[in-house]
Amino acid sequence: MTETSSSTTVSTKLERIAKLAREAPDKALTTLAHHIDIDWLHEAFRRTRKDGATGVDRQSGEQYAAQLEDNLRSLLNRAKSGTYRAPPVRRVHIPKGSGAETRPIGIPTFEDKVLQRAVAMVLEAVYEQDFLDCSYAFRPKRSAHQALNAVWVEAMTMGGGWVLEVDIRKFFDTLDHGHLREILRRRVLDGVLLRLIGKWLNAGAYEDGDITYPDSGSPQGGVISPMLANIYLHEVLDTWFEREVKSRLLGRAALVRYADDVVFLFEHEADARKVMAVLPKRLGKYGLTLHPEKTRLVEFRRPDRRPLSSDGTTGRPGTFDLLGFTHFWSKSRASKWVVKRSTAKDRFRRALRNVADWCRKHRHDDLRTQQQALARKLQGHYGYFGIIGNFRALKCFRYRVLRAWRKWLHRRSQRARLTWERMFRLLERYALPPPRIARPWQPRAANP
Repeated sequence: MTETSSSTTVSTKLERIAKLAREAPDKALTTLAHHIDIDWLHEAFRRTRKDGATGVDRQSGEQYAAQLEDNLRSLLNRAKSGTYRAPPVRRVHIPKGSGAETRPIGIPTFEDKVLQRAVAMVLEAVYEQDFLDCSYAFRPKRSAHQALNAVWVEAMTMGGGWVLEVDIRKFFDTLDHGHLREILRRRVLDGVLLRLIGKWLNAGAYEDGDITYPDSGSPQGGVISPMLANIYLHEVLDTWFEREVKSRLLGRAALVRYADDVVFLFEHEADARKVMAVLPKRLGKYGLTLHPEKTRLVEFRRPDRRPLSSDGTTGRPGTFDLLGFTHFWSKSRASKWVVKRSTAKDRFRRALRNVADWCRKHRHDDLRTQQQALARKLQGHYGYFGIIGNFRALKCFRYRVLRAWRKWLHRRSQRARLTWERMFRLLERYALPPPRIARPWQPRAANP
């Protein structure tokens, strides 16, 4: 996104808010909303995605921009005066995991997205001074791959140890409004901001002609929801573990969190079991529960350090999944034990199913159009999953995409038969990109 003159002004204000928050880490800030002016809303508009799905009013970003100045001034007046009414989100359901279940997504109106972005910018300036290094989601200059690298470094440094995979059951649907307001007031006491956040929490969801008003949760899909989730889990998990739990453990321990995807790593089994025992009570205090089947403790010790069993073998170490990757122990080319990562089976199947569905729906499109679209999908897959040690999975994925493409090209008509020989000739003209390691950098770990 291109910066404008208002961007510089807003950056200066953001730095002022951040400085104030840094200098008063234990103080609730009372005067924040006055920073939100017309330049601030212009910057929020600039940062808001214009081609996203529309809300209940079906107004697109392009339509809103047609009278941008008038719309933003009206929005600013309503937000500051307290007359702004948060419209309900439009609820849609998207496939989850294997596709057997769905996840509800709440889509705000475009104007609501702009105002949420404006408030999120203020909260980010405040809470970036408080957030700990263990959280990586929806934060500036932080990414899922940094979270994965942090897990890799800790696992290598410990020589494995024990991994506690945590799955919070329906976190975004069960986030408690009362606890969230209490947590927010510890750092933010600006009435305008708190009132707007309260309106979004109570706005309701529109689906099939009806509006429901849940008494808990923050709908996924909203601009403000990731920030509120980070603030909530910062209090519930991050600070609790770093300041209260770690000092009581026998050995090294670490927490890595990406939104509500959480893993704990422990050097000693006793520490892992102690935290696993108290974690449900900690979450229950804030209205959250663990998924009993997806929360598990994994013995992830390095194979050469595992104790011998009764039959004289060490057995295979466990594996765990995080952010689309399965983590496991294997030997490197230098015959040293290292933690390797491969595309998780469920993510592999989901990505392949999406490509196959696209090939089915677009099998009658022009071949060049199909080739360009599939190339973009493959490049995107390589961009995320193209890490060291995962080349075989990338190669397999490309081959399976090629099979799916051939299958649906073969079914374009009853007469056309597309043999593999003809398919290979077609690929000479409409080539698909080969697998590549997009992230060749490997983090370093201290010798365990």
